[in-house]
Amino acid sequence: MKNIMTWLLNPPTKGPTSTLLLRLMAGGVFLWEGILKFVYANQGVGRFAKLGMPLPHMTANVVGGLEIVGGLLLLSGLMTRPIAIPFIIEMIVAILSTKISLYLGRSPLPLPPSPPQLGIWAVLHEVRSEYAQLLTTAFLLINGPGKWSLDALLLGKREEHDGFDGGRSPSIRELAA
Repeated sequence: MKNIMTWLLNPPTKGPTSTLLLRLMAGGVFLWEGILKFVYANQGVGRFAKLGMPLPHMTANVVGGLEIVGGLLLLSGLMTRPIAIPFIIEMIVAILSTKISLYLGRSPLPLPPSPPQLGIWAVLHEVRSEYAQLLTTAFLLINGPGKWSLDALLLGKREEHDGFDGGRSPSIRELAA
């Protein structure tokens, strides 16, 4: 367990500076989607109620809050690995709760405005946002936030004080050992 916590809290920070672009994309989308859940009922409580989620009001508030706080964390590159985990889970739940019924033609949500409206092509078209968010957050979980992040800044300061190498975290093989 200690190895997993070390891996989560000590991400590699010497990756390419272009990792910032991925954080801006994923963090920005999560941030504004979280805000939308509070501003427009059809994006929050209404959507969760139509999907049959338990306690739709509470679920919308929790998910919206997670997206706002987590989006800001991704944007800043702070706690990047820990926040990536709930986002990956959220995207898997979003895909499973909305795209299977779309494939089967039983979606409680409005159909896409133009063809394809049902079946595999409709699913592949409609899943693009969740798919991009899922893979981007998985990338950040594995590779860390990059050089231009608060994680890098904080790990660099810690490295100066205690000799810790904040630029490298243990590999999955090392964690399993």
